[in-house]
Amino acid sequence: MATKHFLTLKDCTPSELKNIIERAHELKKMQHAHQPHLTAEGRVMAMIFEKSSTRTRVSFETGMAQLGGHALFLSANDTQMGRGEPIEDTAKVISSMVDIVMIRTFAHSTVETFAQSSRVPVINALTDSYHPCQLLADVQAFEEAQGSIQGKSVAWIGDGNNMCNSYINAAAQWDFELRIACPEGYDPDADLLEQHADRIVLTRSASEAANGANILVTDTWASMGQEDEKDGRSQDFAPFQVNKELMSIAAPNAVFMHCLPAYRGSEVTAEVIDHPDTSIVWQEAENRLHAQKALIEFLLNQ
Repeated sequence: MATKHFLTLKDCTPSELKNIIERAHELKKMQHAHQPHLTAEGRVMAMIFEKSSTRTRVSFETGMAQLGGHALFLSANDTQMGRGEPIEDTAKVISSMVDIVMIRTFAHSTVETFAQSSRVPVINALTDSYHPCQLLADVQAFEEAQGSIQGKSVAWIGDGNNMCNSYINAAAQWDFELRIACPEGYDPDADLLEQHADRIVLTRSASEAANGANILVTDTWASMGQEDEKDGRSQDFAPFQVNKELMSIAAPNAVFMHCLPAYRGSEVTAEVIDHPDTSIVWQEAENRLHAQKALIEFLLNQ
């Protein structure tokens, strides 16, 4: 049987994703109650980082420890892959020694190529094209706040980046409406938009996307590797800031989410992200730990 990977949300069925989130809820309760759940005892995860991270490293490394396993941190300087060894060769060697691999990198083709030569599951912990692990945490956070996300309206405000692409996949997998508001020239993947045109609304107006939405979600205007574009992007995205006025036209019980790091005064105002009732960014961030533990269990048991 082919090895199961998690490179995008489409690598799992809606039913599998539902089960992963349900298990994430269980694992969160167990962790908060200090109940042991050593379901990955003796297992080893290789964590390959070509992009730096706070939440990704802490959540995966902590998660493996709480599951009774071990995580190896490998930066770009720690492997021969960073010195020109073919990705396929690195994948064959590493996957012969560990039980599961997560990769945080730039080109999505890197994780695809690695997975093709890996004998163990590979998790996409972020590429320039997709960030599926974050969507697991986001859906878990919304379910905690308001129940099922199915049939809801989600407003993505800002850059059509890897997070936006993953939200498009999520709209299909969890059956919700996605309204995307971004400036001209910053659209998400065109093929994804065409493939999911039945549930996507693309607009140049933040207020049009936010009107009556159940969730307002955004991301930094300049992602890692785009620092030299920051000034130009700040001008282009200024009309797409999530602020009190935008939240006021959303659904009465709407929540705000952001994958972090956030820049108050840019893509979101402090009064929105720090609002004690409508902002669920801290639950969302913590859920990276619980959702990824559920994902690890799922992949190791295939």
